[in-house]
Amino acid sequence: MSTPYAKLPAWADYGLIPLINLSVAFIVAGFVVMLVGENPFRAAVILVEGAFGKGTGIAFTLFYATTFIFTGLSVAVAAHCSLFNIGTEGQAYIGGLGIALVCLSFDSVLPWWVIFPIAIVAAAAFGALWGLIPAYLQAKRGSHIVITTIMFNFIAASVMVYLLVGLLKPAGSQAPQTRNFLAGAELPKLNWVIELFGAKIRSAPLNICFLLALVMAFLVWLLIWRTRLGYEMRTYGHSPKAARYAGISETRIIITAMMISGALAGMMALNPVMGDQHNVAIDFVSGAGYVGIAVALMGRLHPVGIVLAAILFGMLYQGGAELAFEMPAISRDMIVIIQGLVILFAGALEHMFRPYIQTLFASFSPKSVGMQAVKGTGA
Repeated sequence: MSTPYAKLPAWADYGLIPLINLSVAFIVAGFVVMLVGENPFRAAVILVEGAFGKGTGIAFTLFYATTFIFTGLSVAVAAHCSLFNIGTEGQAYIGGLGIALVCLSFDSVLPWWVIFPIAIVAAAAFGALWGLIPAYLQAKRGSHIVITTIMFNFIAASVMVYLLVGLLKPAGSQAPQTRNFLAGAELPKLNWVIELFGAKIRSAPLNICFLLALVMAFLVWLLIWRTRLGYEMRTYGHSPKAARYAGISETRIIITAMMISGALAGMMALNPVMGDQHNVAIDFVSGAGYVGIAVALMGRLHPVGIVLAAILFGMLYQGGAELAFEMPAISRDMIVIIQGLVILFAGALEHMFRPYIQTLFASFSPKSVGMQAVKGTGA
């Protein structure tokens, strides 16, 4: 008779299993580094030092993490309602369009602290509306949310290309992007916070969107675990039949969850658009929507876990750039392989080691130990 699986304590479920998956990912990545003739231990040191060894590296790591916090939260909100939102990439694109319209309209007449909240609302609204369409198609027409959100990524990319090579491109410019925003649409940096601890920063795009991302993580926690709407979303995600029996409107909960998810994805565009580039260019999202899926899965759909997972991926992006510079044999493509391994083990293979750990916990549980003692006494 097989050993029954044990319910894992929170520290093992949210800490031990992700740590094991991450360790295995880095071990496999170490073998990849060895294949190109480099020392994996030295590569690991360069990776960590590049991300956290200097003030500039820390600032860049947190800048990348800011983007991934938004996209991770976006995926998590939908996932709690049993909706796999693959459309975060497209929703962030369209959110950038809303930001562009606000900044281009008001950057010459309003200060940043007035434009910023308007841009937040615009980014959230445009992203939410882009998430509304596939949500409506699933709720009313039975279309699968994965298929429609993937298709809407391509539609969003095509819309942005059309606008950035035509209507939004300034006259005489060859670059497919808007004009650069004026000072009124540029967000203040947060580098001074890191410099308070004695670190020196030459130039880094870390900005107040990082604080906004942390606030949104807290608000998502409140929404999911401290509100009636969050309870309804989790109920529907756990059992749609039970939710319908309890009187929860399937159409309302699907549309609401996807609009909140789309709003968070749209807000991701604030970080690169107003905090770094100060314009809207083609491909400013740069795959952050897809990374958000891995961040959400690795963070176990919890805001605290998502923030930590986002910092990890920020480390891989920043430290990976330093690694490619210090070790020429490790190209940018190799860095992508390492990132892919982390995504593979933390996401797709997240449950690979779970049965073994559950069996181990079951064998050492008080009930199991007591039964063994009874059997020993009877013998």
